[in-house]
Amino acid sequence: MKRTSVSIVAIFILIFTVGKLSAQQKTYCNPINIDYGYGPIPDSVKWGKHRTSADPVIVNYKGDYYLFSTNQTGYWWSSDMLHWNFVSRQFLTEDLKAQVPNKWDDLCAPAAWVQGDSLCVFGSTYSRLFPIWVSTNPKANEWSKAIDRLDIGGWDPAFFVDDDNKLYMYNGSSNVYPLYGIELDRQTFQPIGTRKELLLLDYEKIGWHRFGEHMDNTFLKPFMEGAWMTKHNGKYYLQWGGPGTEFSHYGDGVAIGDSPLGHFEHVSLPLSMKAGGFIRGAGHGATFEDRWGNYWHTSTMVVNVKNNFERRIGIWPAGFDKDDVMYCNTAFGDYPHYIPNGEANHLESRFTGWMLLNYNKPVQVSSTLGTFYANNIVDEDIKTYWSAKTADKGEWLISDLGDVSTVHALQINYADQDAGFMGKQQDIHHQYLVYYSLDGKKWQVLIDKSKNTTDVPHDYVELDKPVKARYLKMENIHIPTGKFAISGFRAFGFGSGEKPDKVKQFIPLRGDTDRRNVWFKWQVVDNAYAYNIYIGTDPDKLYNCVMVHNANEYYYPGMDKTKPYYFAIEAINENGTSEWVRGEAL
Repeated sequence: MKRTSVSIVAIFILIFTVGKLSAQQKTYCNPINIDYGYGPIPDSVKWGKHRTSADPVIVNYKGDYYLFSTNQTGYWWSSDMLHWNFVSRQFLTEDLKAQVPNKWDDLCAPAAWVQGDSLCVFGSTYSRLFPIWVSTNPKANEWSKAIDRLDIGGWDPAFFVDDDNKLYMYNGSSNVYPLYGIELDRQTFQPIGTRKELLLLDYEKIGWHRFGEHMDNTFLKPFMEGAWMTKHNGKYYLQWGGPGTEFSHYGDGVAIGDSPLGHFEHVSLPLSMKAGGFIRGAGHGATFEDRWGNYWHTSTMVVNVKNNFERRIGIWPAGFDKDDVMYCNTAFGDYPHYIPNGEANHLESRFTGWMLLNYNKPVQVSSTLGTFYANNIVDEDIKTYWSAKTADKGEWLISDLGDVSTVHALQINYADQDAGFMGKQQDIHHQYLVYYSLDGKKWQVLIDKSKNTTDVPHDYVELDKPVKARYLKMENIHIPTGKFAISGFRAFGFGSGEKPDKVKQFIPLRGDTDRRNVWFKWQVVDNAYAYNIYIGTDPDKLYNCVMVHNANEYYYPGMDKTKPYYFAIEAINENGTSEWVRGEAL
């Protein structure tokens, strides 16, 4: 599959600059830069307080986009899929909060859907006390109860209105029980009949269904959760998240049926998978259409350092190909992509081509706290980070690009070191300066956010005009809490050299005793810093992708043992990508 654009993102509400920042943002970069709340549950804070949200749902309501996610005490709306406006609201009723104190801050794994002229919202619950909320003016935070309580409840719920206006509910979150579905009365929301068992995992056949970082099921049986339904050309595409939100290959699968309550058959490949790169994971999400009819998929990305539920949100282009195969493209999914402004073909790339310029390049810092070393800033792993000893104004970092390069954009990812907040915070902000230099001696201001008043935990800044630089320096002015800490200072653009050479001796070795497993080996490309491996069950539909850094092998135990697989690999460096080299495992 050709690289697609990932589109959409919550990028920046108000920017103060010195004239080099883009006057009209045209690109974005995952994870999306929204004001994530801090973990709300005291018992979950084992290694430190931290930001988190997950289980996103985005719906298109009257041409605007509404984003709901776990434990944010509110929601966001956007008119352009770029600037997101937070609306503070608690949806939990006081009697429910009294029954389950300290369990949830607010909505957990919420459902959101459009029914008639209303936007509807419901939260995960096994209680009978949770209402269904409706609004015809959600921008103004005007909500009323459609019903006081949905007696059947449901964890990880999703609602689907079919073309005949019949309403269905799906739910389930378990490593024992299946996903369930049921029809509801459209007026009363009362169940019609009883829940029907729809789908179980099939990990003995499909390798990526297995639990664990290495898909080995050695710790627990896999989980199935986060149902979502999309209808296309008369077929029903039941989506689900699994097999565990703690792991790199956390993804969304899809099963296809001829009716809203099945029978459903698993598709062998994940719908959304992002097992490599700076931030991994693409599970428990939702598929929606923008105002031009383009499909998108939003889902959960994993950090999981301070807690197993330390997570972020990503958004990727999705769609259906000419054979009605549903796809989601996460290739270069945490690199800058252009934002579409009209009808688009998501099988055609909108990747900017701006490459990462500072992977594993030298770094200098003002101070270092303990073992939170400086090189963690540029190791392309959100799980590791550098921390200064203080949060003081004037703490700094310098990233050496290794050679004079053309810089188009920066992504600055803050880490939570000694954070003091819990729950949703408002009216907090980050302030900083970024300088650039050709020689490390004479510096010019590149980005001036010294007067920024917004919360930008994953700040992505597209420059209005690219600059030539070898050195980039970030200087702290203010952070909301804790110490000045960065998990990724990522510079994007073009280096001054040649694209990488084509990969040689690419060999996929499929397991004899377990055909779910494949071991990729290839010859090191001297002028490459990473590789993309594309995966599919059709040589013309390589819709899954894994980015591999600093290695010339990759073990992937995620295949369907009954099917042939086809692969391609490309080398990556600061100047672009190589030609594809193909392989197969029949």
